[in-house]
Amino acid sequence: MQYITSFFDSRIDVPTAISVGKFDGLHRGHELLLDRIRSKAPELSSCLVTFDIPPKNRIDHEEGRSLLTREERKSELSGQKIDYLLECPFTDRFMKLSPEEFIQTLVSNFSMKYMAIGRDFRFGYQGAGDIESLEELSKKYGFTYDVIDKISYKGREISSTYIREDIEKGKVEEAHELLGYPYFIWGEIIHGNHIGTGMGVPTINQLPPREKLLPPKGVYITEVEIDHRVFHGVTDIGVKPTVQTDGRMGVETHILDFKADVYEKEAKVLFLKYLRPEMKFDSLEDLKTQILSDSHAALDYFNKKSGLQAI
Repeated sequence: MQYITSFFDSRIDVPTAISVGKFDGLHRGHELLLDRIRSKAPELSSCLVTFDIPPKNRIDHEEGRSLLTREERKSELSGQKIDYLLECPFTDRFMKLSPEEFIQTLVSNFSMKYMAIGRDFRFGYQGAGDIESLEELSKKYGFTYDVIDKISYKGREISSTYIREDIEKGKVEEAHELLGYPYFIWGEIIHGNHIGTGMGVPTINQLPPREKLLPPKGVYITEVEIDHRVFHGVTDIGVKPTVQTDGRMGVETHILDFKADVYEKEAKVLFLKYLRPEMKFDSLEDLKTQILSDSHAALDYFNKKSGLQAI
């Protein structure tokens, strides 16, 4: 996949099938759009057009924190047979493009011959462009398009807003159904305070970017991907009230079946089930007892998933 970060100065010289959107979360509805532009191969190369809101502005954006960071979205798309990812910087110049200027640039700079969009697609300055205006522009600039209907889950259209609401409530299993995969955080493993190692329950620590939406404070059953291997885990999201007082939100995972030095490697932690709220314990021994109890609950969960009988 070729990664492009300039809307005005870049070029694609082969005919393309394009889909445009925020693509926050890359959920099951987005997958329909990806399928449609991929289906135009080999005559057309697939190109996903999305937007980059600067990190300092994302948490103030009307939709709040991101389901996927830029790096996570890029990583996920790299394995989905998309030829080009065009991530448009959300500059003043870009935001003030008229609907026609936006479409004209997609045609002239990125060789658009086909577009797949959702039924609520809006484009151009202040969302002035809609499907009706797209019809006129498609005739003028010589491309075809399809409008893809949204899909629903439990009577509600799947959207990033719907998924965000579930994540904010800790309903990670519901979010899994909407996304088509478990919600996750991805990032470098950093040094913690090594208290877990001292208790005989070593953990890995991560500090996600400020703009990343985290599930509520609490303990979750997780899977952990490191170096293309998958392990079982129990993950705490919170401020670790038993062992620190600075109030920092972090992600700490005890991997059940793995003991190795993985500092400075990257880990993908996938949230499978909410287990319990974050708690403050009177002693480290009480904390250790609870971690072991959480680990047994996680093992029982994975045994049931695999059809094995817990001993």
